[in-house]
Order: sequence, then C-alpha cells, then structure tokens
Amino acid sequence: MLLLSALTAIGPLTIDLYLSAFPQIVRELGTTESRIQLTLTATLAGLALGQLLIGSISDAIGRRLPLLSALSLYVLASAGIVFVQSVEMLTALRFVQGLTAAAGMVLSMAIVRDNFEGFQVGKVIARLMLVVGVAPILAPTIGAQFLRMGSWRLMFVALAVFGVLLLVLAALRLKESLPAEMRRTGGTSAALRSYGSLVRDWSFFGLALLGGFYMAAMFTYISASTFVFQEQFGLSAQQYAIIFGAGAVSVTIGSQVNGALVGRVTPEQILRVIVPVGMVLSAGLLAATLSGAGLPVLVALIVLTLGTAGFVMPSVPAVALERNAHRAGSAAALLGAMQFGVGAGIAPLTGLIGGDVTITMAAVMFGVISVAGLLLLSLTRSLRAVPAAGDGVAGSTGAAAGDAPAGRAVTGDVTAGDEPIVVSDVSELGVVAAAEAVVEAAEAAPAVPAPASVGEPR
Repeated sequence: MLLLSALTAIGPLTIDLYLSAFPQIVRELGTTESRIQLTLTATLAGLALGQLLIGSISDAIGRRLPLLSALSLYVLASAGIVFVQSVEMLTALRFVQGLTAAAGMVLSMAIVRDNFEGFQVGKVIARLMLVVGVAPILAPTIGAQFLRMGSWRLMFVALAVFGVLLLVLAALRLKESLPAEMRRTGGTSAALRSYGSLVRDWSFFGLALLGGFYMAAMFTYISASTFVFQEQFGLSAQQYAIIFGAGAVSVTIGSQVNGALVGRVTPEQILRVIVPVGMVLSAGLLAATLSGAGLPVLVALIVLTLGTAGFVMPSVPAVALERNAHRAGSAAALLGAMQFGVGAGIAPLTGLIGGDVTITMAAVMFGVISVAGLLLLSLTRSLRAVPAAGDGVAGSTGAAAGDAPAGRAVTGDVTAGDEPIVVSDVSELGVVAAAEAVVEAAEAAPAVPAPASVGEPR
C-alpha cells in the first residue's frame, strides 16, 4: 500500500510542483501566461491519453511491465526538461511527463481492484486519495523552496530523482497482481471492444463524465490560482503555497471522511448529497468574486468547494470499478482519461477568455460543477443505492437468491469473444450490473454454454 500510494503521488507532484514558478518561467522563456498554462494542459492531456493506453495494455500483459517501462521514460522526460530553452520544448516534454506519470495512477487503481472486493475497494481508494490530497499540499511548498535555492529547473531534477526511486522500488518490491488466466486476449480489437462497451454503458460513462467535469473545477483552480494570488493579490510564492496547501488539506479531509463513511453509507448516496453541495458553494464563490469580496472570503469558499471534490474523487471510481470488475484496467483507464481529458480541455479557459482572472476562474468552476450536477440527475436510476457490504442482499433492485449463502452469490465465468467476463460476488457487484455482464456475453457468444445456475431474483 505504501508503494501504491507513492506511485499515485507521481501524478499530483508532476502537475503541481512547478505552479509557483509560473511567473519566473514566463520571464525566463520570454513567453506569455496563457502559453505557460498550456504546458499544464499538455501534462493533463498526456495523463489522459497515457491512462487509456497503459490501462488497456495492462489488462492484456499484466501490470508490472507497463509500469516499469513508463517510469523509465518518465525519468528521461523529467531530466530533459532541465535543459529546455523554449516554451515549445517545455510543452512537448510536459506531455511526455504526463503520458508516463499516468502509469502510476491508473495501475495503482487497477492493482487495488485486482486485490480487493466490495466495500474494501472504496476504503482502499480513499486511502490512495489521501496521497492525492497530501501531494498537492507538499508540491507547491517544495517548489517554492526550490525557487529560493535558485532556478525552477531544480524542480524537474527532483522529479527525475523521484522517478528513479519509484522505478527501483517497483522493480524490487512490486509483484504482478493480474494472473495470466485473467488477462484479456485478442489484441487491439479486444481493447477497442472493451472501451466501446464501457462508452456505450451510460451507467459507467455518465459516471466518468461526472468525475471528469468535477475534476475540471479543480484543474481550473490549479491552472489559474498562481495568477490569482500572486499576480492579482500580490502574494509571494511562499504565501501562495500556504493557500494552495489549505485547499489540498480540504480535499484530503473530504477523501478521508468519505473513506470513513464507506461501509455505512454507499458511494452512490455520497454523490447524491455532495454534488449539490458543491454547486451551492461554487455559486457562492462566483457571487463573491462578482461583488468584489476580499481575499479571506474567496479563500474560504475555494477551500470548501475543493473539499467536496475530496468526496467525489474516491466515490466515482469506487462505484464504477466495482461494477466492472472483469475489466478493471480498462475501466480505471477510461475513468482517469475522462478526468484529465476534460480537465485538459477546460483548464486553459481562464487564460483564453481573459478579463478578470478571479471572476473567470470562479465562473468556469461553477459551470463545470453544474454540468456534473446535471449528469448526476441523468444517472439517478443507475445510482440507486445498494446496502453496505455485509447486509446480506445484493442491492435495492433485488436480493441474491438460489442456494448461495446470504451475502455471497454463485460465481460464474463466461466469455464474450476473446475477452473473459467474470461475474463475481453478485451481492457486492449488484444484480443489475451482473445481469448486464451476462447478457453482453450471451449476445457476443450465443453458443457458449450457460454459466453456473443462479436462482431467480426476488
């Protein structure tokens, strides 16, 4: 778990470490604020694409080899940034950094799903989200200290060293978590079928979009905050790091409260409460910026809004991965790709729109959280709450029946084309999701004998 947490941290550190150096990079490379914001967009785009590629590859060949390969390239890209002399080269290498950093994030979630089931998935993911919260607290603060020591380039020396450390630890300590018999076969066509079926499944894709738009609010803040606080309010790099850290603490607290609630309250119920709360808070933030409220009010509303993201970040993958256990790598990859892909598209809007950067930032944050709220409404039926694991029933749509013991249903394996579909632990997966997996398999391969018998749901 410690190693998985460190691997998860590589994404937030890659994104956030250099934020306090934006004004210095603008001056040294002779470029503009919007061009430097695009280097962050390139990183997010790399993270999105990398998760799609690496997650799918890992379902076919296992988790370990793609991780080690990506970490090796990450070290090279980080070292290359130390010597860049143009914003174009910085943007290109930041894309490669994001592409390879994606391995640590997506494969950590897939490894969790390989090793845990039921409500334990949500609890472990919440612990990984603790790292996602703590890393942004440390990153700008550490970055500000590098600025005191000298050039912003030292930050990327540190990232290269961190990459080497992770590479060595993963090579020595990380065992393969996906057995050969559970790997997807069929090559590229099977991968495309896996992604295609996920995209066509609105109960999954709608969740992925919801997570993506909610994360876009955080990335909008990340890309604009250094200009809001350092340029508009005149704060130093160290003062900015403290405010940024307060937001990250809020995200951390939200994720850990969420983890404590899992098992008592379902992730679906958490989403139905917290997304509307986020809409109200972001609306208040927009109203405060339009009315010219002072820095303390803005910081308080930003911190509270970011805290709601701490609940959404672990809840979305907990729901989506538990319902797609048979394709966890592809599902985790698509979830991550949507988060960073939507974030990459929306984060630079504050620089492109122009005007008062504080008002623009607040408006974009309110807009994307409102879209997440509309997506939540569209998912009302598929997010119907299920009892916490251990209640002995499968879900609100019906109870596990047949001769299986209470709280545990019969397991059956079926095959759709070249891709194995494993329906396991119906009481935790949900009768509806299990039935959909069986129907999908039957349509793709009608000649396959029926799986192990289960009783009719009540």
